[in-house]
This record gives sequence, C-alpha cells and structure tokens, in this order.
Amino acid sequence: MENISPALLEWFYKNRRSLPFREDPTPYHVWLSEVMLQQTRVSAVLPYYYRFLEALPDIPALAACEEEKLHKLWEGLGYYSRVRNLQKAAKLVCAQYGGQLPADYAALLALPGIGEYTAGAIASISFGLPVPAVDGNVLRVFSRLYNDPGVITEPAVKKAFTARVMEHQPPEKAGDYNQALMELGALVCVPNGAPLCGQCPLAEVCRARAAGTTAQLPQKAKPKPRKIVPVTLALVESPAGFLVQQRPQKGLLAGLWQPVLWEDEHLLQAEVLARLTALGLDTGTAAPAALPAAKHIFTHIEWLMSGVQLRVAAQSAPAGYVWASREQLRTAYALPGAFRAYKPLLL
Repeated sequence: MENISPALLEWFYKNRRSLPFREDPTPYHVWLSEVMLQQTRVSAVLPYYYRFLEALPDIPALAACEEEKLHKLWEGLGYYSRVRNLQKAAKLVCAQYGGQLPADYAALLALPGIGEYTAGAIASISFGLPVPAVDGNVLRVFSRLYNDPGVITEPAVKKAFTARVMEHQPPEKAGDYNQALMELGALVCVPNGAPLCGQCPLAEVCRARAAGTTAQLPQKAKPKPRKIVPVTLALVESPAGFLVQQRPQKGLLAGLWQPVLWEDEHLLQAEVLARLTALGLDTGTAAPAALPAAKHIFTHIEWLMSGVQLRVAAQSAPAGYVWASREQLRTAYALPGAFRAYKPLLL
C-alpha cells in the first residue's frame, strides 16, 4: 500500500474540528481531554473540560484538590476511577517531575490510569515524539483500509495493526498524523452505520471498500453477558433534606454518594419501611409513594431499580448517613449518573 500520510494530512488540515485541546495542546490539556473522552462523546465532554480547567488550571491544582470537589467536578461523566487515577498521577507528577508531565513515552506509561493510547497521544501531540496513539477509531480505519478480519480486541491483532500505523507515520508530524487517523475514524470511517467513503481521502486505496466488506469490519470479540442486579432505593426526605450515604472507597461507584439503597434485593414497600426502622429511622405514619422503575448499565453489570419515596419528621440521621439539602446535593455531594432517573426528585 502506498504511503497514506500526505492525503490523510491534507484532509485533516482542511476538515479537522476546532477543539480547545487542539488549539492549545499543552500536555495537561491533552491528557485531561483524552481521559475525559474515554467512552464519552466530544460534545458531552466539552462543558466538563472547560469547567474542570477553570477550577483546576494546572497539575499542582489537580493534585491538591479535595476528593469531594474532584468528584463533583466529574459528576455526570461516569467511570469515576478515571478521575481518581488522574489525581493519583498528578500527585506523582508533582513529586517526581516538578508538576509537569515528562516528555517521555515510557515515563508517561508508568503513571496511574495512563495506558498505551493516552501515553502515545500526549507524547506525539504535545511533545512531537514519533510514537503510536491507537484507539478504537484508528483500529477501525486500519481494519477497513487493509480489509483485515482480525479481531481487534485481541492483543496480537492490535500489535500488528499498530506496526502498520507506524509504517505510515511521518516522524516529523507524528502528532498531526495520529490526530488525523482519530478524526477520520470519528467523522468519516464511522463506527455506527455505513462509512462515508465518498468523503474519505483514502477511499482509492481502501481494500475493504474495493471488496465490499466495510460493513463487516472491524471484527470484535462478542461481549460477555452483563450480570443483572435488582436494586431497591428509598428517597427519604425530612425538613433537613434527603438521607444519603457515601459508598465504600473501593468497588463500584467508590466514594460517591447515594440515596438509601439495597443491592441485589427487590423489596416491597412494607419491607423497605421495616429496613428503615431497623436503621433507627422513625418513619411514623409515612405513606410511601412508588418510584418509577429505572435501569442503569455499567460495563459488566445492569442495575434494575425500583423503590419508594417518603417524607419523615425532623430527626437525627442514622449512623453512616447524613441529611443533605437540595442545595448541598447540587453543589457539594457527587451523585453518580446511575441515579439520573431520580435526580429530578432529589434536585
């Protein structure tokens, strides 16, 4: 296959989206954007990106940020382990590199939460180092470009694709080349629906297009079935606010706040009231209202949620719980997106 980079770069310079982390590709900005963009669309990320940088404009500010504030800044983006690793890495960068990311691929790769793709993106875009940055978009482009039926989720296949990517990379324009491949996959060689081959600068050399196999590529391993978990919630409100508790510091939604709930259990209203009484809560003659059923899909788990909403008289919060006002829930306590269906009732 002929060298694809001239046509690809020409297309990129004419068609690339104007994004803040492209216009100002400092290492911290590129790093933050790449972490936020994992499993999240650009349009959804931008408001968070601006807000995060306004609050934490540099790596030392990120390293010093209080955990609750950090979670609140991330609220709604999901996959909170990303921001916890971001801060862990920031603390190491401050301790080892004076608060500036190192211009070294291996050193970047050694930081918490930074994998091969993110390290490659920072190293090539911010520092101009000739290294690969191979994400799902790039794998899809090369799967179709070479009409390769290899399963792209297999490490050996990804390694072979990465070698092909590097065969075409111009070392003096590594960052632009890597971004051009990502952009081509995001805008033209799209993941859902037919690729827009009429707009592709590589259409003439694309082997899948010639063979009519673009719809079958790339090949992925079949996902494992998710575990279905019933969850019962109780939105308990008093004059002091809603009863909430912080989840454990490890595991699913670690360290975030939630209403009263019981995982792996589908409870009837009478059972919920009995559980609340057992917590030491005086429910009096409260008449619970049923919450609408909702579900939330995590990577490997699916929550099927139901429950009740009730008002109680003023009283102390049971051990391990706090009363949080609507204002506190809006500004201080990070409620994960898993409870999106019930946030209108809480906020």
